[in-house]
Formats: sequence, structure tokens, C-alpha cells
Amino acid sequence: MTTLLLLGLAAAAVLAFREYRAWHLGWGSSEQERRRPLPGDGERFRSSFTATRAITVAAPPEDVWPWLVQIGFGRAGWYSYDWLDNLGRPSADGIVPELQGLRVGDWVPMSAKVDERTAFRVAALEPNRMLLWTKPDSTWAWVLDPVDGGSSTRVLSRLRCRHDPTSLPGLAGILLMELGDFPMFRKLLLNLRRRAEARATARKARDPDTASG
Repeated sequence: MTTLLLLGLAAAAVLAFREYRAWHLGWGSSEQERRRPLPGDGERFRSSFTATRAITVAAPPEDVWPWLVQIGFGRAGWYSYDWLDNLGRPSADGIVPELQGLRVGDWVPMSAKVDERTAFRVAALEPNRMLLWTKPDSTWAWVLDPVDGGSSTRVLSRLRCRHDPTSLPGLAGILLMELGDFPMFRKLLLNLRRRAEARATARKARDPDTASG
């Protein structure tokens, strides 16, 4: 009886995790968006972890982009749990002018250590439209689609990673992505939205005739 109970609990846990995994890997996105090709797809490696997440922001792409390009450890932060991913330093609540000139080849650090294994590099960008970060084992794409006549933005982001399940670092990476990635990523998107919408509101208050264009 005890064995059957344990087997039942194990099966229930597996099913619950499968449901949770499907939900968090596609949080906020539609099936069409999850199937949509994005920059970085199919490049460099076969992904073992692919998360496509999305959020609608009540602000035009021009008010989202400045927040996006300044992201990074030691830069504007990650707009997430700063005590965990920014050594307790608060993420920026304003646009940092010196961080706005992001170019292909620039680093987007994940931590104090900056090299090709631990930090992303900018592989491609199109202002107010698209940004792609890459590492040898990861790609992270951002696409800003104007909606509602350009007054709002659909922010679509896809993170792809490759892990080796036969190695301890690979197993650690799998656990990190499966259990720790989603709360951080979700917080980033929510705070990105809050900042961009506040910027759009302030800009509209200053100049209501040009705020949408």
C-alpha cells in the first residue's frame, strides 16, 4: 500500500511539473508567438531549453527600447530581484544616457565576471524593433511589435539554452533554468512594462500632441 501511494505521489508530481513547465515556458505568449521564428533560432546549437514569453505594454516601442538597451549587471540592472541578480544594487528607475549607445559586439553582463561563457554579447539590433544577445550556449532574442495603431507594444522574448545533462555543471544549469529562470524573467517583464508605461505617461503629459509618434 505504501509503495502504491509513493508511486501515485511520484506520478502526480511528474504530471504537475509537466503542466507547470509548459505554462512557464510560454508565459504570456500565444501559440502563434511560440511557433514564430525569432532572431537566433537554429543558430549555434540545438536548444535543450526554449522559453518564449510575452507581455503587452501600453506604450509605443520608442518608450520600451531605452529601458531594454541599458539592461545588464553593472549597467541598469535587470529590473528583477536586485538582491539576487544585481548584488543588492537597485535597478535604474530612469533612462541612463551613457548606456543608450548599445552596439553589436557590446557585452550584456550577467554577473561581475565578464567573458563569453558568463555574459551575453549583442549579436544584432534594430532600434525600437529587435535585439539579440548570444553566448556560445545561449541566445536571447527580444522583439518589439507595435500594436493598437502603435500606441502599445507587444514585447516578445525568447531564451534558448543548451545544457549537457551528463555533467555536473550541465545538471546545475538545467535546475537553474527549470526552477529559477521563470520568477526572474517574469519580474523583469513586469518591471519593464511598468517603467515603459510610466515613461509614456510622462511624455504624453509633457507634449500630448507628439507623445504617440
